[in-house]
Amino acid sequence: MMPSEDPELQPVLFGLFLSMYVVSVLGNLLIITAISTDCHIHTPMYFFLSILSLDDICFVSTTVLKMIGNIQTHSRVISYVGCLTQMSLYIIFADMDGMLLTVMAYDRFVAICHPLNYPVIMNPRLCGLLVLLSFLISILGCQVHILFVLQITYFKDVEISNFYCDPSQLLDLTCSDSFSNNIFKYLAVTIYGFFPISGIFFSYYKIISSILRIPSGGKYKAFSTCGSHLSVVCLFYGTAIGVYLESAVSNSPERVQWPQ
Repeated sequence: MMPSEDPELQPVLFGLFLSMYVVSVLGNLLIITAISTDCHIHTPMYFFLSILSLDDICFVSTTVLKMIGNIQTHSRVISYVGCLTQMSLYIIFADMDGMLLTVMAYDRFVAICHPLNYPVIMNPRLCGLLVLLSFLISILGCQVHILFVLQITYFKDVEISNFYCDPSQLLDLTCSDSFSNNIFKYLAVTIYGFFPISGIFFSYYKIISSILRIPSGGKYKAFSTCGSHLSVVCLFYGTAIGVYLESAVSNSPERVQWPQ
């Protein structure tokens, strides 16, 4: 699970990925600190943003830390339990990202389409409940993946052509038939991909319809509150689609040794 086999590139890659990781963590910590210390922005939107920043720290840590360690130790080995643990955390935090982006889209929908009722609808209890529900749905998705992937316990020699334990590639190593695996993949993508994206699109359909009825002077101000959220949505789902398209066209996994 190394990004490069060239020994001369290892120090460069180590410094590059370590710097990117530190910048990502410090940036998200700065967002969390700024939101928690400024009482003027203790609003639902910034509450969800702080939870999203915390989730992003955990999400990045599940893969990048292991990759940095692999570069430093010149080792591609990960234990079977370690791989399942990494995959579990990866799925939880990735699904949590998608759920939170959907929740934030709903928050923008209420703020723009029902501004007078916004403080009543998006009360602290509902905000906390939405975050908890997002986490529970993510946990459920993780458990379903793990139960399906546990079928690969019959394999002792496997290699994943990626720098982390990619769930889709692990499923390709299962002993069950490929038809069942494909059905499971499509179901997982539908539940944790299509439904959140549909929720986001529906929210913005309502938002745009509402903005178009606003006098020209207030349209830009209303839509500007959604700009940052839309940027994060495009970045998150664009990256996810790119990763899984690349994974789909890559070669089948080869064989190596799980450490005993």
